[in-house]
Amino acid sequence: MAAPLLLTLGYGKRSIDEAITLLRQHDIAFLADLRSAPYSRYHADFSHDALKRHLTGHDITYLYLGEELGGRPREPSCYDAQGRVDYVVCRQRPAFRQGIDRLRTAWEGGHRVALLCSEARPEECHRSKLVGAALAEEGIEVLHLDEDGSPLTQAEVMARLEHGQMSLFADLAPAEATRSRGRYVAPEE
Repeated sequence: MAAPLLLTLGYGKRSIDEAITLLRQHDIAFLADLRSAPYSRYHADFSHDALKRHLTGHDITYLYLGEELGGRPREPSCYDAQGRVDYVVCRQRPAFRQGIDRLRTAWEGGHRVALLCSEARPEECHRSKLVGAALAEEGIEVLHLDEDGSPLTQAEVMARLEHGQMSLFADLAPAEATRSRGRYVAPEE
């Protein structure tokens, strides 16, 4: 039996076949979809029902965890005045805690799980800044697949935010690590 693994993957411009090949290379048994809205306007194969069918054909179980761990939660309190998601506030939600507990249980049970979102680069996605950071704080290793498929540790991804492209905008780096890149309209209470 392979060692437990929590891996993240953003499909970006990948085809469904490329994504499944990566999942199979890492012996993934479960795919947890972290998208708040599990649909893709541009990549229909990654929409909920189609994705589930593709995975089932490769003996990979699909789980939807977007309600718990999605990057655009329903709670208006998770949004700042500019409409960006505040990950510090998100992590305080009971639903978020439940999602992290499910991943911890899977990891402790020796399961190999991939966490899916749409952004190809992990430093641009909540799967590293929100979910990966929370797991790392609990001592659970997370491996992120970059847009070219190469593995990166949580520390390497966060270093990209601190020293990579963000170094040109040093005053923005802390916010980039704790807030969403995009601005959204907070849901009505």
